[in-house]
Amino acid sequence: MKRMRMLSTLLRLTLALALLFAGLRWITAGEPVLHATSVSTEKLLSFESKPEELPYAKLMLEQPDAAAVDEALEPIAIEAAEFAAAADEAVLHKDAEEQGAIRWENEQGWIEWAFQAPKSGWYELHFDYKPLAGGNASVVRGVQIDGQYPFVESGRIELERLWKDSKFPYDRNEIGQQIRPPQQELEGWSMKAASVLSASSEPLLYRLEQGEHRLRLVGVREPVALRAITFKPKEGIPDYETYKRLHPNEETQAAGTGQAGWSSVIEAEQFKQKSSLAIQTDFWSEPYISPDPKGRITYNVLGGQRWRLPGEWVEWELNVPGDGWYELDLKTFQNYRNGFEAYRTISIDGKTPFKELLHYGIPTEKEFVIGTLASEEGTPFRFYLEKGSHTLRMTVDSSMVQPVYLALKETLGQLAAFDRHIRLLTGNYSKSGFDANTDSTRTWDMRRLEPDVEQKMTGIVTQLTDIRNYINGLNKKDSDLAEAIKGSVAILEEMLEDVNEIPNKINDFSTIQNNIGTWMATLTQQPLLLDYIVVRTPEAETGLKTASTLSRIPYSIADFGRSFYMDYDTRKHNRKEALTIWVQRGRDYVELLREMVDQDFTPRTGIEVNINLMTNPNMLILGNAAGDVPDLALGVGESTPADFAMRDAAQELSGFPGFEAVFDRFIPGVSRSLSYDGGIYGLPEVQNFQMLFYRTDILEGLHLKAPDTWEDVFDILPTLQENGMTMNYPKSDYSTLYFQNGAEAYTPDGLKGTLSSDAGQQAFNRWTELYRKYNLPIDIPAFFQHFRDGDIPIGISDFNTYVQLLVAAPEITGHWKIAPLPGMKQSDGEVARWSPQGISAAMMMKKSERKDDAWAFLEWWTSENVQSQYAKDIESFYGIEFRWNTANTDAMRALTWPSEDLAALQEQARWAKNMPYVPGYYFLTREMEFAWNRTVMEGIPAQESLEQAQLSLQREMDRRQGNFGIKAGDDLHIPQITKPYEWEEPQK
Repeated sequence: MKRMRMLSTLLRLTLALALLFAGLRWITAGEPVLHATSVSTEKLLSFESKPEELPYAKLMLEQPDAAAVDEALEPIAIEAAEFAAAADEAVLHKDAEEQGAIRWENEQGWIEWAFQAPKSGWYELHFDYKPLAGGNASVVRGVQIDGQYPFVESGRIELERLWKDSKFPYDRNEIGQQIRPPQQELEGWSMKAASVLSASSEPLLYRLEQGEHRLRLVGVREPVALRAITFKPKEGIPDYETYKRLHPNEETQAAGTGQAGWSSVIEAEQFKQKSSLAIQTDFWSEPYISPDPKGRITYNVLGGQRWRLPGEWVEWELNVPGDGWYELDLKTFQNYRNGFEAYRTISIDGKTPFKELLHYGIPTEKEFVIGTLASEEGTPFRFYLEKGSHTLRMTVDSSMVQPVYLALKETLGQLAAFDRHIRLLTGNYSKSGFDANTDSTRTWDMRRLEPDVEQKMTGIVTQLTDIRNYINGLNKKDSDLAEAIKGSVAILEEMLEDVNEIPNKINDFSTIQNNIGTWMATLTQQPLLLDYIVVRTPEAETGLKTASTLSRIPYSIADFGRSFYMDYDTRKHNRKEALTIWVQRGRDYVELLREMVDQDFTPRTGIEVNINLMTNPNMLILGNAAGDVPDLALGVGESTPADFAMRDAAQELSGFPGFEAVFDRFIPGVSRSLSYDGGIYGLPEVQNFQMLFYRTDILEGLHLKAPDTWEDVFDILPTLQENGMTMNYPKSDYSTLYFQNGAEAYTPDGLKGTLSSDAGQQAFNRWTELYRKYNLPIDIPAFFQHFRDGDIPIGISDFNTYVQLLVAAPEITGHWKIAPLPGMKQSDGEVARWSPQGISAAMMMKKSERKDDAWAFLEWWTSENVQSQYAKDIESFYGIEFRWNTANTDAMRALTWPSEDLAALQEQARWAKNMPYVPGYYFLTREMEFAWNRTVMEGIPAQESLEQAQLSLQREMDRRQGNFGIKAGDDLHIPQITKPYEWEEPQK
């Protein structure tokens, strides 16, 4: 009865809220304002471009004849193995299985072919290729004709790997949740025309004059085998009306299919193949979603933010019962970028049937909608299909917004140049808002300093206004980006009212760049969520529906009711005699581990294992207090093993058989944070890196080299700042400078803090001087974006930035590198680059009753083969952005890295030295931050500020030592790391 009353109350409340929501929606709803624009693409792209930076979109505007089909052109075939020259660093072998094929087994160097063009014209470039095993990312090569890139996009041509789910339908776990399987690469040869879907919906065109030419492919990423390269004449694509005339009359429909009113639903998650690991299925719960999850995790949709980058495509198989005309419906959700359409180029059986399916736009909607592929006027498109199987491919296409992107990039570049120029004139190089040398009360005569100030500012305002009008005309409605531009224009117009105030408002330029730059980062992304595809005869009524406000009420009640009787706790299914492991990671990580344990560890050892998801780290603390703990915990923070060891709740590991061999799998400096009182209480699983990132193109333009030492850094800073640029150093990272200056936070016995030692004082001075003396920016919330834009072309950041640049900054591929951190040159000439690297760890609980089995699992889990396989499989779930950066040194080398990047990562890893954890350690970071604030922000002398931090830290350490029964004269045996790690050469 109590449950019935609860359900009745919930029903009344839900109904009331639904009616209120519907009423508000009816009252506030209105027709969107439709925008038109007179700003042409030609006007938007009228800026000058250097020949080496010419965008493809501008080239096509300058060469209108390129789009014409020239039937007199003949294909020009090039046999891959018959190359004319190659760079020494390119590792090349003839393919033993394919006659005339060449294997390019690294990503370095270049290969060049000589060929004859019998007739001048515009050609597509087609590749017959096969990605070589070992990597997960697509192959990337630059394409040069006669020694130069004909347009900037030619420097990055992708040749995709093909993937599919290794298993479909998906398996379910013991409580009925679906398990997403690892991805399977479809190996073999593929044909691909050089294309960049951010620049053009059709294959790229290369101009060849009659006569001899040289084609050069430049290595960028991943190894590849090449069988043939062909220049082909452009194929024409008819418009829809022409397409209809080329096929039988629509009146033959019923006779052709033999089945009137026929329809078929193809689930989005049941795809045939895809071009990227990043494209993933997802789960969704609402009325009429297909299939209905019924309270369980069911992967029933595809895409969203996981299908957004230009060029990514998915292909499905569809079957029709007879020759005839059909229509296609899509059930989509597209509410990721307010005001912008999501574009897809659609092809059937490898060809786009008609022009209207190039960059087909799907408008923004707040809910799932079922829409028929149709013209702008709403007339459904019909497709003539012969009986049998066909493939439907949808490719992410951002070419429609490319003019906006290029114009914004040019305008923001002009704004950044103007910003740098004003800073040079006024001597204000700070982009942080804090500059002790800037006098905000000073008056300026800007027309004398810069006579063209108003003209330049007015030009930027005009360009931004044109861009906003173009965007509104493209979308036919307002968008968030248009509003951001409108706000930026208002700021600039206010500055124009009194140009003498510009130096005092100089940071407004950075605000504008940040505001618009944030949107630019996602401008070319086209996320779209797909539930299913329907192929049907034109008159068919499918009866398919989408969710409404009223339909959500009984659906929500049903879901609520399930919560009373459905089992959501995997721990209830644990086997009593099995080893129990809690994992503090995402569900996919846990499911993959469970699969590997069932397939390898349990058959090998006979040890049964229960693996449970630990959604909150506090579960481990509360469970330990209640006596309900696992045998092992994985994915815990690096301080957790020491925290539990202090409380005698973690098991010391060094006494287990084979410990030394297991411990040698890791860099000693990393493992230092897992020790306490002479024991080792955890093993590292994954690690992070601090690396130096730098833009090669910008530094070369300024005649600068990447710094090797901190003295080199201080040498290049004036040149950077004179050009309105700067360097990024993470404000919170005091450990690197402490360790590099030979300082430690604690005495070797772990009982005393040593912040204010001579070495500590020297390190603290350097840390604070970076911001007070050298004027580095105090806070950069998005270093990635500033690095991408080029106004902060060098900086220190972590491994996540490395992955982000690989995935989300294709336009600067080949123009940036990583290097080890700047360090301190030693007396023997070696540069010490000591720096901590964050880790997550595995630990054994003291209360475990299966310690031997737990140790057997840790031996297996941290081994090279297991870590390598796990890294490969988890990367297949999401792509390289979810790289499992294993702490096992041998497994790390087994991952697919560009050779230069691996060398830099290994060099920095040699100097890993993590901070130890002692009672009261949590005060260290807090007090160092307080000390920094006092010195940098308040001007308190460094020595005084640091001594105050030392007193506070020591007070807390003494208190905690008393809590844990540690007496004067005891020794916590902090490992002392004095020599860098030496990598062993891999066994051949």
